[in-house]
Amino acid sequence: MRTSQRIASAAAAGLMGAAMAVAAPGVASAADPCQLGWSNVGPRTCAMTDVGMAPVWTLGNGVCAGMLSVSGNAFDGPLWEYSSAPGAVHSVELRISQGFSPLGEWASTTLACDVTAIIDWQNLDTGRSGTISRYVPAANTSTHPMLVNVETGPGRVRLTMRTDHPSIPVTTDVIVP
Repeated sequence: MRTSQRIASAAAAGLMGAAMAVAAPGVASAADPCQLGWSNVGPRTCAMTDVGMAPVWTLGNGVCAGMLSVSGNAFDGPLWEYSSAPGAVHSVELRISQGFSPLGEWASTTLACDVTAIIDWQNLDTGRSGTISRYVPAANTSTHPMLVNVETGPGRVRLTMRTDHPSIPVTTDVIVP
């Protein structure tokens, strides 16, 4: 390899390295805000634990058979300013949806009734507990779920979901980072 080729190769490598340094995202610290999911720019990724529950079967509006589906994420936080709960730390964000659609978003939803969801929680490590209730209209299907933030603090947390009408409660345990 000639000297001119070596110089050209070194210059190209230097320019490429400089471009990578400028384009690379900054390193976020644990105190920086985070967002649920993942990000390679902006806020850091939260430490998360997935939350899943069996469906809650209920009677809403008197005689309407209904089904609430619940999923979510337990996270460390603090959540960034554009989240559903800016600044929340050591919490669980639940996505509550009504009924199900056998053909996905292109068909009507069945087993959807206006109902109030009640979330009872207990932090098994600290002893703290509480109850949160949210009115969930039948229109909150899987394509437009209701977001509910439960501020539990870090540790092992037991979540129980029920409704204000006759229902079959469902319980799950989750580790909140």
